[in-house]
Amino acid sequence: MNHSHQTTQSDRREADRASHNGHQQHQHGVDHSQHSSRESHSGHGDHGHHSPDMFKQRFFVSLILTLPILYFSPQLQSWLGYEAVAFSGSGWISPVLGIALYFYGGWPFLQGAWHEFQSKIGMMTLIALAITVAFIYSLAVSLGLEGKPFYWELATLIDIMLLGHWVEMASVQGASKALEELSSLVPNEAHRMRDGEIEDVSVSEIQMGDVILIRPGEQIPNDGEVIEGNTNVNESFLTGESKPVSKHEGDEVVAGSVNTEGSVQVKVTRVGDDTAISQIMRLVEEAQSSRSRYQALADRVAYWLTIIAISVGTLTFIVWLTLEDLVFSINRAVTVLVITCPHALGLAIPLVIANSTGLAARNGILVRNRDSLERAKDIKTVAFDKTGTLTQGKFGVQQVAADGLSEEEALAIAAALETPSEHPLAKAIVDSAKERQLDLPQMKDFQTVTGHGVEGQVDGQTYRVGRPEWVQEQNLSFPKSLQQALDRADDRGESAVVLMTSDRPVAVISMADQVRERARTTIDRLHDMDIQAVMITGDAEAVARSVAADLGIDRYYARVLPEDKVNRIKELKKEAPTAFVGDGINDAAALLEANMGLAIGAGTNVAIESADLVLINDDPLDAVKALRLAKKTYSKMIQNLFWATGYNVIAIPLAAGVLYAWGILLSPAVGALLMSLSTVIVAINAVMLRRAKLA
Repeated sequence: MNHSHQTTQSDRREADRASHNGHQQHQHGVDHSQHSSRESHSGHGDHGHHSPDMFKQRFFVSLILTLPILYFSPQLQSWLGYEAVAFSGSGWISPVLGIALYFYGGWPFLQGAWHEFQSKIGMMTLIALAITVAFIYSLAVSLGLEGKPFYWELATLIDIMLLGHWVEMASVQGASKALEELSSLVPNEAHRMRDGEIEDVSVSEIQMGDVILIRPGEQIPNDGEVIEGNTNVNESFLTGESKPVSKHEGDEVVAGSVNTEGSVQVKVTRVGDDTAISQIMRLVEEAQSSRSRYQALADRVAYWLTIIAISVGTLTFIVWLTLEDLVFSINRAVTVLVITCPHALGLAIPLVIANSTGLAARNGILVRNRDSLERAKDIKTVAFDKTGTLTQGKFGVQQVAADGLSEEEALAIAAALETPSEHPLAKAIVDSAKERQLDLPQMKDFQTVTGHGVEGQVDGQTYRVGRPEWVQEQNLSFPKSLQQALDRADDRGESAVVLMTSDRPVAVISMADQVRERARTTIDRLHDMDIQAVMITGDAEAVARSVAADLGIDRYYARVLPEDKVNRIKELKKEAPTAFVGDGINDAAALLEANMGLAIGAGTNVAIESADLVLINDDPLDAVKALRLAKKTYSKMIQNLFWATGYNVIAIPLAAGVLYAWGILLSPAVGALLMSLSTVIVAINAVMLRRAKLA
C-alpha cells in the first residue's frame, strides 16, 4: 500500500511539473490543432508534418497511377480472361508507373521509416521494408532477372496504406478539434472604453483593469466583472448547460461566452493565459497529448510486434525458398511484413484519449490527469465534502411552524423585519419569502438588539425575530406546537429563529445549509453502480446525520478538521479504491490522497492543480458522469487493444502460408486490406465514444 501510494504521488508531482511547463509555454491565440495532431501520433509512427489532405491527395493520384498497372498486369489478364493492348514500349508502363508510385505514394512511409531508424523501429519500418522489397525485386525482373514482377501488388499495397493513413489522421484530427473550437470562441477585437469614447482594439492589447463594452449577440473577449448593465450570457462551452445565465452588476463573465441580450460594461480581470478558456485549452491539450499506461503498453507491444514481423518474415522467406521459387518466397515475406504492421495498435489508445477528453469537455468535465480515467474503473467508494459539494453552502428555510397566524403571514412578517439585516439567516428568510412570491408588509421603527435579533413595527404591532433564548429572557413560554418544532430543529442540527410579539412567540423558522438539487439523484446513481457514498464534514454530528439521512448516504464522518480529511481518505482506501469530491480549495490534500480526486464547482477557476478531474458546474451529478466516462473510456481502450492485436493470431500464420496446402493464400494486397480494416475498426470504435450518454 505504501509503495503504491508513493508511486502515485510521484507520478502526480511529475504531472504537476509537466502541467506547469505546459502553462509556461502556452501562448494565447496560437493554433493548437497541429500540435495536438502531432502529439496524438507520437505513439504510432512519425507522420512528421503530414496532414489528412496530403494523404488524401497522394491516395487519389496513386489510385490513378495504379489503374494502368492493373490493366497491363499478366495476373489480372489471366484471372479476368482479357488481353491488354500491346504496342511498342507497353512493357515498360508498369515499371515506370511503379517507380513513380514507389517514390510518390510510398514517400511518407520511407520518410517515416528513416525517422524510426533514428529512434525506435515501428510500423513505418515494416511498411517501408515491404514496399521496398517488392519494388526492388520487381524492378530487377524488369531489368532482366528471371522471375515474375508484382507491380500490381506493390501498387495496391501503397494505395491501401495511403487510404488507411488518410482515414486515421482524419479521425485523430476530428477528435482533436476541441482545441480549435475553443480557440475560435474568442473574438479578435474588443470595444475598449476610455474617457467616454469607444475604440475597437485587438484583444491582445486589452490589459487588466480595462473596461470593455459587450453588445448583444457578441462573444466576450476577456474574463471580467460586470460593472454596468444586466444581461443573460450563454456559457455552454464552459458548463455544458445551454440555458443562458443571468448576469448583473458584480457578476463574473468569462471569455468565449456569448452575450445574448443587453449591452454591458465589463471590467477586465484576466487576460491571455490567465483566462478560463486558456486554462481549459491547456488542460484539454495536456490530457490529449499525455501518455497513459495502456498507451505505453500498446507501444511496447507494437515494438515487439515489429521485431516478430521482421523475424517471421525472414523465416518465412527462407523456408519457402527451400520449397518454392523466389517470387513465391518474396510474396509470402512481404505479406507477413504488411499484415503484421501494428498500425491499429498505435492508433488504439491515442484516438480513445482524444475522443474521451473531447466528450468530457462537452459535458463540463476537464481531465487534468489522464491516468485518472484508467484508475476510475476500480472505484468502489466515493467520498464527498459536504459544504459546497452536497450542499450549496448557504442557508435556506427548511420549515415554518406558526401559531395563531398562517405560515405565509409569519414568513412575510419575519422577512419584512429581516430585510435591512446582512446576517446569513436573515438573508435566507428574505430569499424564501421572495421565492414564495409573498407580499411583505410595511415595517417601521427597525432596530437591532445586540446579541438577540431585530425588532420593528408591522401594522401597529411590535414584532421581534431572534434567538430562541430571547423568548425565555422576555419571560415568555412556547406553545406546545412551537416547542416541538424547536426540538425537531435541534435534532436535525438546524438553526432556528423565533418570531414573537410583545406577549408570545408566534412562529419558529428553522434553516439549514440547503442540499443541492441533484445531490439525491447523485447518491441514487452511485448506489445503482454498486458504489458506496460517504460524506466527510466538519459540521456537528446532528447536521451530518440529518444530511446523510436526507440523501441516503451510507456512511458519514462529522466534526472532521480539514487536516484530518486525509486520514479519513487513507482509511477508506484501505477498504476499497476511493474517489474524493471536494471544492478544490480547502480539500487539496484530500484530493491528492484519493485514488481519484474530483474538484467540483470550479467555475472559472479551472486550474486546480490538486484534482485529477475538474467538474466545472456546481453539480455533484457530474461526479457520476465522470465515473461513467472513465468506465466507457477503459472499455474502449481494452476493445481497441483486442481488435488491434487479436487478428494477428490468425493473420500471421495465414500470411506465412501455413494453409497453402489447402489452397488458402493471402496476397500482399489482401494482407494490407486486412491490416487497414483493423485500423478502420479501431478508429470507428473510438469515434463511437463521442455518442456515449453520460447523464
